[in-house]
This record gives sequence, structure tokens and C-alpha cells, in this order.
Amino acid sequence: MRVADLPLAAEYVDHFEGEGIESLYPPQVAAVEAGVCAGDNVVAAVPTASGKTFVAELAFLTADGPGLYVCPLRALAREKYEEFDRLPGVEAGISTGDYDSAASDLAGNDVIVATSEKVDSAIRNGAEWVDDLACVVVDEVHLLGSPGRGPTLEVTLATLRRRAPDVQIVALSATVDNPEDIAAWLDAELVESTWRPVDLRVGVHAEGTVRFDDGTDLSVPVDAADPARDADTEVTAELVAGAVDDGGQALAFVASRREAESLADRLAEEGFDRDGDDGDERTDVAAGDGATVAEGLRDAGATGTGQRLTEVAARGVAFHHAGLSSDHRALVERAFRERKLAVICATPTLAAGVNVPARRVVVRDQRRYTGEGTEWLPVLEVHQMCGRAGRPHLDPYGEAVLVADDADGRAELWERYVTADPERVESKLRDPAALRTHTLALVATGIAGSQAGVLDALAGTFYASRTSNPNLGGVVGDAVASLIDDGLLAATEGPDGGIEATPVGEQVSRQYVTPDTGVRIVDGLRTVAGMASDDVTELTAFEIVCDTPDMDDTYLGNAERAEIYQFARSRSAELTTGMVDADDFEGWLESVKTARILTEWVDGASVEELVDAYRIGPGDLESRIERAEWLLGAADALADVVGVELPAIGSARSKL
Repeated sequence: MRVADLPLAAEYVDHFEGEGIESLYPPQVAAVEAGVCAGDNVVAAVPTASGKTFVAELAFLTADGPGLYVCPLRALAREKYEEFDRLPGVEAGISTGDYDSAASDLAGNDVIVATSEKVDSAIRNGAEWVDDLACVVVDEVHLLGSPGRGPTLEVTLATLRRRAPDVQIVALSATVDNPEDIAAWLDAELVESTWRPVDLRVGVHAEGTVRFDDGTDLSVPVDAADPARDADTEVTAELVAGAVDDGGQALAFVASRREAESLADRLAEEGFDRDGDDGDERTDVAAGDGATVAEGLRDAGATGTGQRLTEVAARGVAFHHAGLSSDHRALVERAFRERKLAVICATPTLAAGVNVPARRVVVRDQRRYTGEGTEWLPVLEVHQMCGRAGRPHLDPYGEAVLVADDADGRAELWERYVTADPERVESKLRDPAALRTHTLALVATGIAGSQAGVLDALAGTFYASRTSNPNLGGVVGDAVASLIDDGLLAATEGPDGGIEATPVGEQVSRQYVTPDTGVRIVDGLRTVAGMASDDVTELTAFEIVCDTPDMDDTYLGNAERAEIYQFARSRSAELTTGMVDADDFEGWLESVKTARILTEWVDGASVEELVDAYRIGPGDLESRIERAEWLLGAADALADVVGVELPAIGSARSKL
């Protein structure tokens, strides 16, 4: 099937053909045959790089009205926004933050790109543009099974379908074990395929040989002369070097930030940035570009982490993890796509993020630390890493290699990941914390006015569609009772057992904080009302919002625990929680550390000073500042509701 055969205006056909897209891939043909251009609901469960974005564009360009693209990550949202905005005559809008607004400025766009959290918050704040949507495309819909964002995605989709019953839903997914269940929930045609534009073979390395799933072997001799070298790292280095020698690029996945940086240091020894004057075969990638990339990274920040990144980038290597600043991450991703870097050493989060395919993917680590021990990575996560191998139109093939310690390890990894199907997608909506959040939102927005109304609204969720007897009544009842106890809901008079949101509950929902965060902020504000005015400082405001579930944790090392303890003791008069009153003392100390960092930031400390002093990454500081600004805004709004004056909130927020 050719693009010219599709029901598209000539300007769109010209646009796609101008980008080299003249014929459709088989999964794209299947999506067209399933009705994606006719307004029908479609679920496409297909591999990475098989053309899912083009399927989304077909849906938008043939829909009878505006479209919404829902994706999980801000970086991915920006990438897709730029892609949609290039479509001729298409006005695209993007919104990923400002959780306390309806994002009314998005109305009038042809395509809106947003995270599921942003769509959910816009709905809570009265967004009217959602009623006009003709098409909703959901990327990474398998994240319905994610404990964190899964319930939000699920309830948001159910709400959108209830508000706009005729809206077309196009859900894009990685290959999962039960896509038919997602399709059944969405009343959609299922397109399921394993086709890829570039052949992929997956193997496991052990004892000097990679054994691939196509029956072939690859010898990877490793010099074990230096016993101080980690064997798995040396295997990884050899596999990466082989891909670059062959004119390709490589991604190497490891378990932690520290390991990503350490591996990048080791790979930089290979010197992948060659100018070709010595006849080296590596000139197809990263040839002489390292200095340019390093200069751009240097200009974007001069922290210790940034300096280490700059040094390895000059050799054609980069590392990528959440501790990097957003500018550095974006520069690394762009340089890799432009073939100015030979290899990225990354934590697993890159696999589910932006588009950075490579000739060869090496998964050195298959376990990660959870805080209490190590656990195996999910099959789907490893499959997504492997799926990054093979760049269409550039790579003749893709290879993914898992590194094992020995023959027994090879057998275990083979069974666990190579031949295993990815996990089933199962709803996490039954989680009590998730139900509290969404029950409050349903009542606060007027969708439900009783427990029965909440159950009726949740009847359209993935959870309800998967369970013959959902039995949410008991857990919803528990959620309602706890929200009443916390002062966020109140029972109304009458025989039907009605409920309504209190003014505090309404504001908590509108500010898009969790009920637990709202309760903690209100408790902190009420404590402030009894404090001496001289003791109420910006540190007070930061401590209130940092000691909430919605603030990211900040790691507290053993070496700094005593110092943070002494700080909390010396500034105890400014804190709303007494040292003997904290339910989770370690968690509270972490929040005090975060509050101290933010206080020093607004007092003028530099990124470099804070990164060096508190062993955090620039990206960690960015995220804490962003969350503090949001949570301080919520605290300011709640202060008005409960009648507490706390000028320090506005002062702290204005300086962030």
C-alpha cells in the first residue's frame, strides 16, 4: 500500500513522500485495514521502529476534529510535538506541566500533545476542549500496568470516553502478552505484529561467544590478562567496539547512574572519535565530532557531572541518566541521532523514552537495586531495550546481546528473556492510594455524588472490563471513609448516601496533589498558625512541601546523616514536625535535606555548589525545584482555604 493510496490531502502525501515515506510497513497497512483512517478504534501492539507514529498521524489527519496525543514522558512529548508541528497546515500544541490549570490555551489546536497526568489535571480544572476531541492517540498504552501512572492513564481514558462517547481511540503499545484485553476494553480492532523494518537477532554472551536466537554464533574474545578489570564490562566494551568498527552505533544498558558513568569512562579509552587520517574503519560514526559535542555540553553546564560527560563525549562516548540536567540529556540524544556519538551508556529509563536506536544494544546488567535488595528487570523492559537495536534506512540489521557470567547464566537469561513472552498488562487501579486519589477527583469534579456514583464512573475502566465481579465496592467504600476522616469529603443529607468534596478537598483535587500530600500540607499550615512569626521562614515552607509523597525522595547517605540531623536540630523551631514526632524518621530527614537544598538554592547557591555539597545530580536539583514550585503553589492555594497566612510560601516560590 502506498501513501498516495490513502485518504489524505495532496499536501500530506507530498509531505510524507518528501520525508522518504512512500510505502507503508505491514503493521501500518494492517492499521489502515482495521479502520484507523475511518474513525474506528484501533490497538496496535507492534515492535519499536515499526511505524507507530505514522499510524498516529493517519488518525489525526483523517479525523473530523482536533486530536490529542497522550504520552508518558515530557521528553517524548516534546519530540512528538515537533514532529506533528511539521505537518503542513497543522497547528500543534503541547502541555506537560502546570497541574493547577485547565490549559485553556490548548483549545483551537489541531493536535495537542500532553502527558496523561496533564490531561487528568486539565479535566479536574474544567477543561472544555476535551469535549471537542475527535481522536485520542495513546502512546505506550501498556503502561496501564504501571503502579505509578497506570491508574491515572486508565481513569483518564475512561473519563475521556465518557465525556466524548464518539471519540476515536488509537492505542499504541509494545508487544505484550494480552493486547486483546486492551482492545476489548476500548472496543477496538487489534493489530498485532512482530514485523520490524530491520531484522533483529537477540543473543546471550557467555564464555567468549554470543549465541543468537537465529542459530548463529559470534565469537567475542576478551583479554582477561588484567584481573582488576570487570569481566562483564570488558565483554561490553568488546561488543560496543565491534559495532562501531562495523560502522554502527551502540547502546549499553547498566543498572545505575554510577555504573553508566563508570562504563562510559572505560569505553572512552577506546577513543571512538576518530578523524579517519590513520585509515581506521570507524569513520562512519562520531568521526571528528567529539570536540563539537563536548563544546556544546560544556556550554550547557559546568558541574562535576557535566565535566565528566564532556570529557567522555570528546572521545565519542556519552552517559545518560536522570541525574543529568535536561539540557545535557537533550544534547546527548540529539548528538547520538545525528551520529556524532558512537555509544551511550544508559540506565534502563532510556529504553522507554526518546527515539535513539542503534546498531547494537548490550544489556550488561539485568538486575537492579530496589532499596531492599536486587530484583530481575521485567521482561517487557528488557525487550524494549533490545528493540532499540536496528535503525531503519541506516542499519542492515540490529543486534541485542545480554551479558551472562557463564554457561549457566546464559541458560537462565535465555529462558528468562530471550524466549519469554512479556508480562501481561494488569490494572493497578485497586491500589488504595490510587483509589483515594481518583475517588476524590470524581467527587470534586461533580462526576459522582455518592459511592454508587463513583462505582458507576469506574465501570468504564480497564480494571472493570477485566473483572467479571470487580468488587470495588468495598475498597471504594474504604477510600470514601478515609477521605471523610481526612476532611476532604463530607457526607450529605438524604437517603442515597451522598457525598461531596469539602473546600479543602476541592482545592486538593484542583491542585493535582494526592490526598495524602494535601492532608500533610494542611496539617503543616495549621501548625504554622501556632508558631512564633519569627520562626516561620522559607525553610518552613519548603519543609512542609518536601515532607509529602508528591516530592521526589533525596538520597541520604550514611556520611551525611549526622550533619542533616544536626541541621534539623539547630533549626527545629522553623520546622512543623518535631524530631520525635516523625512517623518515618529517615524519610523525614530526607525531606529536611531536600528543604535545606532548596533553601540554599533560593539564597543564591549555585548548581555546582549544591551538586558538590549534597551528592545529587543536576537533574535531581531540576526536578526538586520544579516539584517545589508546583507544591508551593498548592500550599498557597490551600492556605487561603484554611485561613492561614504564610508569606514565606510566596517568597520561596518567587525565588525558585
